[in-house]
Formats: sequence, C-alpha cells, structure tokens
Amino acid sequence: MLCTILGAPGAGKGTQALFLKDKLGVPIIATGNLLRDAMKAETELGKSIKDAMNSGHLVPDDLIVDLVSKRLAEEDCKNGAILDGFPRTLAQAEAIDKIFPVDIAISIEVSDEEIISRLTGREICTKCQATYHVEYNPTSVPGICDRCGAMITRRNDDDREIVKERLVIYHSETEPVKKHYEDLGKLKIVVGQKEVADTQRLMAEAVGVKYDNN
Repeated sequence: MLCTILGAPGAGKGTQALFLKDKLGVPIIATGNLLRDAMKAETELGKSIKDAMNSGHLVPDDLIVDLVSKRLAEEDCKNGAILDGFPRTLAQAEAIDKIFPVDIAISIEVSDEEIISRLTGREICTKCQATYHVEYNPTSVPGICDRCGAMITRRNDDDREIVKERLVIYHSETEPVKKHYEDLGKLKIVVGQKEVADTQRLMAEAVGVKYDNN
C-alpha cells in the first residue's frame, strides 16, 4: 500500500507515520529528511534548500518529485510506503501519480490556532527525527529521545512568525491536493486529537487495520 499523509505543518504527520509504519510494515519516506540530507551535503543545492526551509517557503516541485520517486524505486518500497507530507502541491500530486500512484491519502485536520501552539513547543530528535512536544508529548527524560536515546532539539522553522508564513503557504498551495485525491476517491479525513493515541485510533480506522495501544 502506498499511503500519503497530508496536513499542515505540525498536524502530527511524522508521529502518525511512525504508527502506520509498524501497522503496515512499509518504510516511511519523509521529504523533510530527504531535504535535510541534501542540506547536510553543503552543496549549492543544499544551501538553496536550507534558505527556502528556514524562510518557510516550499522547495521547487521538480526537485521534490525526483527525490521521492528515486526513493520509491528502492527495494524496500516494493510493497508500498508511507509518504510523510508529500505531495504538498497539486503539481507534485499529478507528477507522482504518473510514476507511483497513491492508494490512499489521509488528511489530518487541525486548526491554525492549534498548529501554532503545537509547533512553538515542538522538539525533534537529532538522529531518528521522532517528534515530541513539551506539553502534549514530552520525552520521558528531558532532552533525550525515547526511541533512540539521542539528543532532541528545536527546528529553526518552528519560530512563530515562520509558522504563520508556512500556514499561509499551506492553505494557498497544499490544500488543493486534498481535492485531487477526493476526486479520485482516495481521500480519508482524520481530525487530529490532542492525545496521540486518539489520533492513532482514527488512523487505524482510515487504513483498515486493527488498533491497539501496545
């Protein structure tokens, strides 16, 4: 199954992708991780990506589609994958459909006010990229990832003003993707809950698997 998880920045896409990974037994393809790898390479392209992400702007569609399609062609994706936050534009959705058609698109719906609250308190693991929140989903040991034991940090693009700009971009450029998948009969709506487990239950229902919190 090729599943894409849509939603505004901070809607919980990364957290729910990890949940579905265990349920479906397929890898996660997070465009954020692919882009950060490019930035770490410190090439001219990586610098351009870093400038765009830190200012809250979207990276060009053709680059994103190329990165994702190459990843989907790898052996571990032969039974499907979970796309975390991709496609983000209608152009990306139409392009990837010609190469690797999505089976189901889940849109996690969260209000803008809640998104701002979530992101300004979000923390992320420096190694495995697991996400936490100082209020809603704190680590067991402050500053240490529960999953892998690495240090956690905050992303530069979680600054309040940048978050507001990212939401403007999301509403103008990303939401049309929902209509695209709705027209194809592939869209499922999940209302994001404050408790992670409650959202997980809804995600399990969306993909048709049994939910348990063990």
